[in-house]
Amino acid sequence: MTECGKEFIEARQGVLHLFSVRTHLKSKSRPQKVCLCPFLPVHPLKVSTCLYIIQHPAEESRVLRTVPLLAACLPPDKCKILVGRRFSEDRYPELATVCRNPNTLILYPGAEATNLEEVAVMSPSSSVMIIIDGTWSQAKDIFYKNSLFRLPKQVQLKTNHSSQYVIRTQPTNTCLSTLECAAVALTIMEKNKSIQETILHPLQALCSFQLQHGAQIHHSKEHLLKNGLYDKPMPKNKRKLRRMELLVNNVKI
Repeated sequence: MTECGKEFIEARQGVLHLFSVRTHLKSKSRPQKVCLCPFLPVHPLKVSTCLYIIQHPAEESRVLRTVPLLAACLPPDKCKILVGRRFSEDRYPELATVCRNPNTLILYPGAEATNLEEVAVMSPSSSVMIIIDGTWSQAKDIFYKNSLFRLPKQVQLKTNHSSQYVIRTQPTNTCLSTLECAAVALTIMEKNKSIQETILHPLQALCSFQLQHGAQIHHSKEHLLKNGLYDKPMPKNKRKLRRMELLVNNVKI
């Protein structure tokens, strides 16, 4: 067996121990392990694009995170995970080299971002994509406080699809999890629609298992605000309050 094959199997075995569902046993609830391996590809997906996942430390400790599922679908050399908040050129020389490569893209929406579909047509040679894994505030902090991440070409996804990661609250109806972003991005860059379906399969299974054992569907914050279902105290911070107002199309809350 090749070294790559061994690493792929280790990644799959890791997924077995990462996730649990809660079953009700008489007087108390007890978590049980659920194997998601049957929902992962038998062999790693063959892709030419290499993903660099920049993961916020807080995300690493979440039980229901999606990056392990993503890594279990791809060859180890095509999905590299770096955990941290600050990434200097001295401490991360390999990452610095990647960021300076003209073929590297960073997936982060904004006014300066180009739709990935357009970039894939104009520059089919792009082979590296950086994706930040964390909440929106965590991703924003990482993006703007690390000058390296403003070197690659900034791209965004033009999608109207709702997230299938329904066991975790998203800010808006069109926000996607890291795994979903990677699945859509790889599908576009590799020009292969089956990639998205393959990568989403274990996520769908994870959500299904959780919902079957007591988890509730989490609507986006945007959906809750627009339908008067947001039952938490409104933030006192003016910036946070303004962001929530924007979620309901600038209507004062």
